[in-house]
Amino acid sequence: MIEVLRAGALTTVQDQGRPGYAHLGVPRSGALDPAALRLANRLVGNPETAAGLEITLTGCALRFTRAVAVALTGAPADLRIRYAPDAGAERAADVGRVLALPAGAVLRVGPARAGVRTWLAVSGGIAVPPVLGSRSTDTLAGLGPAPLRDGDRLPLDPAHGPPAPVDEVVLPAVPAELRLTLHPGPRNDWFTPAALDLLLRSAYTVSPVSNRVGARLTGAALPRAVAGELPSEGLVLGAVQVPADGQPLVFLADHPTTGGYPVIGVVPDVTGLAQARPGTTVRFHGPQR
Repeated sequence: MIEVLRAGALTTVQDQGRPGYAHLGVPRSGALDPAALRLANRLVGNPETAAGLEITLTGCALRFTRAVAVALTGAPADLRIRYAPDAGAERAADVGRVLALPAGAVLRVGPARAGVRTWLAVSGGIAVPPVLGSRSTDTLAGLGPAPLRDGDRLPLDPAHGPPAPVDEVVLPAVPAELRLTLHPGPRNDWFTPAALDLLLRSAYTVSPVSNRVGARLTGAALPRAVAGELPSEGLVLGAVQVPADGQPLVFLADHPTTGGYPVIGVVPDVTGLAQARPGTTVRFHGPQR
C-alpha cells in the first residue's frame, strides 16, 4: 500500500488514459505529459502503461508499507526521505533518479520549483480498479479514482522487474515561453479574416483558471464573423475553442468531447501546457512547410 499523509493541492492517479471512447462522451484523460509518466515507469521496471501519480504544484507526502523503487519525472522539486519511523534527519533526493525505499519509508515531495506537475511511478504500479481499461482520474467526467485526500490508501501490484540500470536521467527544462503549432480549422471561417493572423502574431498568457480540462489564455480577443453559437459538435485534444469573450481555450486531457463554441484551430502537441504556470507566455505558429 501507499498511505497518503499529505495529498497536496491536486494529486491524481494517472496512466496513459482511455482512448477510443470519445463517441461515448468519454475523453482520453491520462497523464498530461504521457512521455514523462512512461519514463518514470521505465525507470522503476514497470510497463509503460502502469498507473502512477500526477502531483500538482504543491507536492505531497507518502508512506510505503513495502519495499519499493520509485522515480519522479517532470517538474523539479525538492525530495526528502525518512527511511524508517525512528530514523534521524530526513535525507535529500533528486527527481530523475531511481530511489530504493524500504518498508515504512516516507517520501515528501516539495513544491515544484518550476513548472506545475511531477509524475511518480512506483514498482508494480498503482492497482486501483480500472474503469474502461484505465486507472486514470478524469476530473471532468468523474471516472476513475477520486483525487487523493489525506489518509487515502492505494494498493500496489507486485513488482514487474528490476529498476533500470541508470544513475540519473536528464529531464527537459521547463521553458519560460511556449510556442505551439496550430493547424487552422475546422471553424476558422466563423472568425474575421484578421482573427487567425491576430492569433498567430499575438502573445497570450496562461490564466490562473486553467486546469486538466483546458488551458485558458488571456490576450487579444479574436473577432467573430458569425454571430450566435454552433450546435454542439465533437472536440479533440488540443482543440482551440473561442468562447463569446474572444479569449482562446486550449483543451487538455480531461476535455469535454462536444462543445458549441467554434474551434479556430487544433494544437497537435499540448504537452508543454502541462508545465505552464499562470502568467506563462504562449505563442502560436502555423505548421512548418
